[in-house]
Amino acid sequence: MSWLSDPNAWIAFATLVVLELVLGIDNIVFLTILSDRLPAAQRPKARKIGLILAMAMRILLLLSLSWLMRLTATLFEAFGHPFSGKDLILVLGGLFLLAKSTHEIHQKLEGESGSSSAGVGPSFTSVILQIVLLDVVFSLDSVITAVGMVDNLGVMISAVVVSVVCMMGFARPVGDFVQRHPTVKMLALSFLLLIGVTLIADGFRQHIPKGYIYFSMAFSIFVEMLNIRVQKGRQAPVTLHEPYKE
Repeated sequence: MSWLSDPNAWIAFATLVVLELVLGIDNIVFLTILSDRLPAAQRPKARKIGLILAMAMRILLLLSLSWLMRLTATLFEAFGHPFSGKDLILVLGGLFLLAKSTHEIHQKLEGESGSSSAGVGPSFTSVILQIVLLDVVFSLDSVITAVGMVDNLGVMISAVVVSVVCMMGFARPVGDFVQRHPTVKMLALSFLLLIGVTLIADGFRQHIPKGYIYFSMAFSIFVEMLNIRVQKGRQAPVTLHEPYKE
């Protein structure tokens, strides 16, 4: 814990917390979409468990850095590209995210009363299992970023814990907001499609700068906020004046 008295370590810690929060946007969006399939009483619990599992996954990966480094070693070549364990995880995670997002968009477009969506909703356990699968993918991105920035394990673990605690505070407001605005949920599903494509591209070592992704997401959210404000203005009650009487 000698890093506690090192100003440079604190600067690295603060920077890493901010980066972890930015990278955690994917996690929060995914948690919101999945937990929305559960009864209202179970949603907060699913979000909390999902974020705790994400934190545990990141810490375990940090504690097994030697295994993590082996994931970056080339296993085989295909389609003219070398593939490592990390690449395979990113590609499979991206495909899963594309499939899940497409399925959710189909459900929303078909309507809750449509024949394709009339079945029983997913169980709490199945939702948690899906969260675990994507936590593995999102954790890889987060941990590799941490390892590339900081060389002190204590700083990395502390930053991960603080960032996940902050995300726990954001998860419920974000989830409630998405629940109140169906168009925002559709936008969030579109983000997940975008993230899925990005993961697959990263798996094929065709890196797409994260800045472009986050800027497009932020701009889309800004436009949607304007739409919501306009809709509220149209729905505001109009005061009718009484007819003129002589």
